[in-house]
Amino acid sequence: MRIGVLTLQGGVEEHLEILDGLDGIVIPGGESTVIDKLARTFDLAGPLAAAIGGGLPTLATCAGLIYCARDLDNPAPGQQTLGVLDVTVRRNAFGSQRHSAEQPVPVGEDLTVDASFIRAPIVTRVGEGVEVLSRVPGPDSEPVVVGVRAGAVTALSFHPEENDDDRVHAAWLRAAALVEKFSNHVFA
Repeated sequence: MRIGVLTLQGGVEEHLEILDGLDGIVIPGGESTVIDKLARTFDLAGPLAAAIGGGLPTLATCAGLIYCARDLDNPAPGQQTLGVLDVTVRRNAFGSQRHSAEQPVPVGEDLTVDASFIRAPIVTRVGEGVEVLSRVPGPDSEPVVVGVRAGAVTALSFHPEENDDDRVHAAWLRAAALVEKFSNHVFA
């Protein structure tokens, strides 16, 4: 099984070639406007949207959630998204970098993980067919949506990879029916 990680640095042509052979992809955090600009500059946005829209299992975290969203409440000037997930997202909803925090987050019904929120977005609208996986108290203490799933796309506002805990990734692989193929790694 081959899981790709969208990095948009280095060999872009190789990314395009590899996209056809992937069993799943991770779109990690970073700067959503930079991801958008680079993906469009290197003609990767169209093939990526087509692959994800065609059912490529996708785990999107933080900026990845923003990049997958159909709509943004507060896009940067000229910012575009892949539009493959029927949600509206507000960028930087938890504040600036110095407001970053770590807290326990429920993911689905039977998993709670310590997660890092770094300039994290929130989901302000959930479209039809989108399942809410996670809610936490938001900046004004009211519950906000920070995790969703629709079809083969799982998208989270936070960084599950920051705490040496692979359970979110394992749950994503199980939900995407990929864990059987991923025999070289043992999950806790």
